[in-house]
Amino acid sequence: MNIKRKTLLLAVSSVILAGLGLQGSYAQSTAAKSSTAQSDTARSISGYFTPATTAKKTPDAKGFIQRWLLLDPINKPNRGNTVFTDSYLRKAFSTEYFPNQFTMLPKDGETVKAGEQELKWHALDSKNYNVKLFRFAYGLRKQIYGVLFWTVTVVNCPREMKNVRMAVGSNSASMWWLNGKEALLLSGDRRMVVDDCVSTRLTLNKGKNIIRGAVINGPGMSDFCVRFLDEKGAPIKDITISCE
Repeated sequence: MNIKRKTLLLAVSSVILAGLGLQGSYAQSTAAKSSTAQSDTARSISGYFTPATTAKKTPDAKGFIQRWLLLDPINKPNRGNTVFTDSYLRKAFSTEYFPNQFTMLPKDGETVKAGEQELKWHALDSKNYNVKLFRFAYGLRKQIYGVLFWTVTVVNCPREMKNVRMAVGSNSASMWWLNGKEALLLSGDRRMVVDDCVSTRLTLNKGKNIIRGAVINGPGMSDFCVRFLDEKGAPIKDITISCE
């Protein structure tokens, strides 16, 4: 074999091998993109929530409230959660992000404007005792970090209930109101723990009582759990929960 022919064969072989390598890389890239697309389209809140209905909803066996109106997350950038001091939170939670946020009783599907964001309310029943806000945002392809979640629910009481306490756990910081009055502030970088903070004695009125909550988080997971305890510390279960 002369030198020119040998050189030509080597050059052709190199091109073929390079082509095979490119094909392999392209196949791997295409497979990776396909896998990502499939996993992205699989995003859903159905593993953690079901749409709320007009049917009566009582707390679960341990008294936890599972029916809530959840607003799409509000953009609230924070690189970390160490900034969640009482003073920071009171300022953050007293800020009006959307009109009538402290008085409105939203409806499922209703939208509000928070700055440049158009946010939607979702009436949902949590499948767990705790409301997994991270899964809510992730499943709806919304912002998951550096966010503030706003939530509302209605507690219907068959009679006036005095000396009850609201017990809350949240990840991360949060504030809670009952019938327009502050009930609890959970400050600092915290994990959700059942009954992490318990309010002073409160009164649940006969008929409707409105709970509002705000949960803020930088990085990490977000969730909360809420229930009422009687004078003996037992969970209150003879109430119904609704979104209106």
